[in-house]
Amino acid sequence: MRAVRYERYGGPDRLRLVDAPVPAPGPGQVLVRVVASSVNSWDWDLLRGGVLARIVAPRRPAHPVLGADVSGEVVAVGPGGDGTADFAVGDAVWGDLSEAGWGGFAEFVATDAAALRRRPAGLDPIAAAAIPQAGGLAWQALVDVAALRAGERVLIIGAGGGAGTIAVQLARHLGAGEVVAVDRGAKLGMLRDLGATETVEADAADGLFAEAAGSAESGSGRFDVIVDLIAGRPLAEYRRALRPGGRFVIVGGRLRAIARVAATAGRPDAEGRTFRLLAAKPNGGLDELGELVASGALAPVIEEVLPLERAPEALARIGAGTVHGKLVIAP
Repeated sequence: MRAVRYERYGGPDRLRLVDAPVPAPGPGQVLVRVVASSVNSWDWDLLRGGVLARIVAPRRPAHPVLGADVSGEVVAVGPGGDGTADFAVGDAVWGDLSEAGWGGFAEFVATDAAALRRRPAGLDPIAAAAIPQAGGLAWQALVDVAALRAGERVLIIGAGGGAGTIAVQLARHLGAGEVVAVDRGAKLGMLRDLGATETVEADAADGLFAEAAGSAESGSGRFDVIVDLIAGRPLAEYRRALRPGGRFVIVGGRLRAIARVAATAGRPDAEGRTFRLLAAKPNGGLDELGELVASGALAPVIEEVLPLERAPEALARIGAGTVHGKLVIAP
């Protein structure tokens, strides 16, 4: 089979398209023919050897074949173990393999059956590949952590990527009264088309926070929920932008911002505002997202579908932050 591997941390030039043996599924595993996988910012972080990657594997990558999102078909079932009884050869499956060895940038992957779900009938396999990790972040941030309620005002920062584009749609689906989306200027038209009621260019976000802080002088704030996928602002700015009882959820960003939020331990302030770091669970909300996408209520934004040999290019584009929604790799 063909697979894209890397043996040393670095840039996209470290990736190599290689021929490798088709893996055999072990106990509790199934072998999946990969129809499509998608690229996430986590892939980029692992490729570059970020701080968290090196904590787990200081010298060499722990997962030489990247790709956590997988959509495909079961072609073999291992000799037993958790979850294997749930699948048979020919089953259409999908899932986030970030706790099951990764490996989606290949023609086949042997992975834990427990990391997969049955792909809903009517859900296109290419679209399915764009959902698990990004959709899980959006669902868990807005539903599980923020508990967004109808009529509330939502601010989504970094809204133009995979998770953000789903979060904008999901917020509108859940009945948010206002969805303000922040990202690069080139992505704002797309975000309006997805249902954002207001869009703000990232370079102008200081003005947005200044306006929100101004309204907070009366104790009201502007937003009920803020979800930041690229957090880097002082905690005080988020606090001033939130209404009493508001919820801030950090999905990703600078380590300093993450540490500040983690230090609050989720304890509410004097006016009931909470600040939480999303500890994402693989495949959290995937069944619900699958129903929404299959019904047409949500649709992942896919900028381009690329062949396996263009995976290095896909990683470079994700690293540059210019991708509208998602890039999908179709082996």
